[in-house]
Amino acid sequence: MARIFNFSAGPAVLPEEVLARAGDEMLDWRGTGMCVMEMSHRGKEFMSIAADAEADLRELLAVPANYKVLFLQGGATLQFAQIPMNLLDGKGKADYVVTGEWSGRAVKEARAYCDVHIAASSEDRKFTYAPSPWNVRPDTAYVHYCSNETIGGVEFHEIPKIEKNIPLIADASSHILSRPLELAKFGLIYAGAQKNIGPAGLTIVIVRDDLLGKAAKGTPSVMDYKLQAAADSMLNTPATYAMYVAGLVFKWLKTQGGLAEMEKRNIAKAQLLYDYLDRSAFFRNPVAPADRSRMNVPFVLNSAALDAAFLKGAEERGMVQLKGHRLVGGMRASIYNAMPLEGVRQLVAYMKEFEAQHG
Repeated sequence: MARIFNFSAGPAVLPEEVLARAGDEMLDWRGTGMCVMEMSHRGKEFMSIAADAEADLRELLAVPANYKVLFLQGGATLQFAQIPMNLLDGKGKADYVVTGEWSGRAVKEARAYCDVHIAASSEDRKFTYAPSPWNVRPDTAYVHYCSNETIGGVEFHEIPKIEKNIPLIADASSHILSRPLELAKFGLIYAGAQKNIGPAGLTIVIVRDDLLGKAAKGTPSVMDYKLQAAADSMLNTPATYAMYVAGLVFKWLKTQGGLAEMEKRNIAKAQLLYDYLDRSAFFRNPVAPADRSRMNVPFVLNSAALDAAFLKGAEERGMVQLKGHRLVGGMRASIYNAMPLEGVRQLVAYMKEFEAQHG
């Protein structure tokens, strides 16, 4: 059976080369007679896999030497609690920017641990833009934002500027590795793996050294960044197979030309889809043009009554997971690194055909 074009927001499409390599090594990883899933995380075989994955990720993102790379579990959602547990540093207050569902959930979780101030919000226009400027308290412990809202399709294309002494924290789950990133401007960034990195079950945290060792009393040991860093992310058994596949993705990205090349491809894919949406009288994207995500493109039809027919026709043509998130409805095309340009071309061709029939 031929591969379909999978526009899922996550778990999402993975590079075919990576899946093929993982398949080839399923029963026997490099002559060991074992699958990676069967290996001890303390054995030399898996330790080499983990070391390679970290080294390749550091190379791709140009991670500064004074940052730790952690391979954790619990998804980005666990970080909503883990961040205030580790970074409040006795201040009892943190600032948050709200641009949609995921940043809103981060706020809700943080309020259990500290006084939360909303430094900026785009709720006034139904979360369809990236707000600026931010009203940040000078004595806040940190500022948190979601740099790409997966559901609403809003992306910050520039790193916001805040006072140098205030750590900037970013949930970069749905656009990490889609473009180069100046990590030195962040205190911490984190991302669930199931979009641009690998299988669900793995979470990447990149944190500056000086922010370690500040966990609040009562923080579980597996949620203490300093303890995890000291244990090379192996304080407990890590998500070994997810780490292995992530490592294959990192190597794939390097063979493709790295993040600068991925950014060029992602711009081309997004521009193709947005150009059609802007010309169409039948489909519409609600996001402010300057803040549109390259990764997650929501759109609506003129009549919601045609949604089911649109999705059925797409599936018949080998395009799946285009239904929008249940909270907002409509459609959403997630076009991560592993989505080829041809997938977007076929989607646009189908949209033109559907508009001609129903417009």
